[in-house]
Amino acid sequence: MNAVLRRELKGYFLTPTGYLFMVMFLALSGLLFYLNNLLTRGSDLMPFFDMLSYVWMLLSPVLVVKLLAGERQQAADPLLVTSPLSSGAIVLGKFFAAVTVLLIFMALTLLYPLLVAAYSRVWASEIFAVYLGFILQGVAFVALDLMVTGFMKRSATAVAAALGVNLFVWLTGLLAAAPFVPAAVSRAISFLSLYERFVPFLSAQLSFANMLYYVLFSAVMLAAAIAAMELRRIRTT
Repeated sequence: MNAVLRRELKGYFLTPTGYLFMVMFLALSGLLFYLNNLLTRGSDLMPFFDMLSYVWMLLSPVLVVKLLAGERQQAADPLLVTSPLSSGAIVLGKFFAAVTVLLIFMALTLLYPLLVAAYSRVWASEIFAVYLGFILQGVAFVALDLMVTGFMKRSATAVAAALGVNLFVWLTGLLAAAPFVPAAVSRAISFLSLYERFVPFLSAQLSFANMLYYVLFSAVMLAAAIAAMELRRIRTT
């Protein structure tokens, strides 16, 4: 797994993928910070992070598209499925490489709380809670999109499919608030929503249930991605 992790990390910074993600992530986060805090001279960072959480919907496919779908498009898939490494080691190595890149660029956003702290008071407990939730939500989207793109043969198709799934996750969350939706269905949607699970973190609540949900959701998506790769290996032997 470590060999795959190192290979993919190098790949992020030897190809345009990592830099594309960096530019898009920093541009969107900078724009949201400007509109929410600098333009209004506001010190409340929670609305900023609330809006920033939707960035994962747009950028997570960019981060993961090269990991499995990219290998298949470059005809490296036969080498991948015949590797002596287990399917789990390959998928987890790629997953942790994407999460590492995600964490690196998220660390750059610490500049925003520091800027606010220069002219107002910032509560460390609130920042810690919201960053924890933000990271867990981002990791969940990476796992989800890695699973989706693992079934695709071309990068363009993989990005479109992952973005479509992410939009579906967002739209179902909006559906839960619709007045015509039965209460039981609304509660079920809210329970499964990756966005509703983030809300307590915006109030500095370290909910163990929400943290566990994100971890279990990511584990299930990774298990599905591993199963898909194992199935491809069986078909090639």
